[in-house]
Amino acid sequence: MSTEPRINDRIRVPEVRLVGPSGEQVGIVPLAKALELAQEYDLDLVEVAATARPPVCKLMDYGKFKYESAMKAREARKNQAHTVIKEMKLRPKIDPHDYDTKKGHVVRFLKQGDKVKITIMFRGREQSRPELGFRLLQRLADDVQDLGFVESSPKQDGRNMIMVLGPHKKKTEAMAEARALADARKAERLGRTTGSDADAAAADEDEDAVTEVQDAPAEVEAPEAEAPVEQPAAPQGA
Repeated sequence: MSTEPRINDRIRVPEVRLVGPSGEQVGIVPLAKALELAQEYDLDLVEVAATARPPVCKLMDYGKFKYESAMKAREARKNQAHTVIKEMKLRPKIDPHDYDTKKGHVVRFLKQGDKVKITIMFRGREQSRPELGFRLLQRLADDVQDLGFVESSPKQDGRNMIMVLGPHKKKTEAMAEARALADARKAERLGRTTGSDADAAAADEDEDAVTEVQDAPAEVEAPEAEAPVEQPAAPQGA
């Protein structure tokens, strides 16, 4: 069965309790009158309470209503937080470098607002030394105490020892901080790109100016007039 409300001609009742576009109560009117008012206002007649007697109908823009409802549902899903339990497995005699790597993953999970299940795996004769696993779990809990707390104390489960760490931050807070950080980085990248484009444009303008100066014709000075050469005087009596 369709979950969408009946609208306009799909409504099959003799009369309805009508609500106006602004939420005002119009009262009980015949269906034909309600459809006439909907056409007059250029709106849809939407059945909002089908089980009432008579059914309650409202005048609205149904297309806009569906769009806004879909956007609200999408935003609600976006902000919805799902509790996730991550798992990290360690050995009692773990290498210091491997421990730092595993601890880094635990830190990342806690920052994301997720719980972390820490499992110490015992093999062979290690099962007779449960204190090794207990000390390792205590060490890890102390190293990440700024981000999480021990939600479930270490306990033996067959050949494994398990402890659960819970984050101090809620999942919704971690998601909001992650989105804010992503938006800030995006804005920074856009600003850097815009600044680079502006610098490049300024450099192009300077280069064009230099080219214009180099290509400008040089002024040619007129040569100075030469002084007249005096002719020797002719001898007398010639």
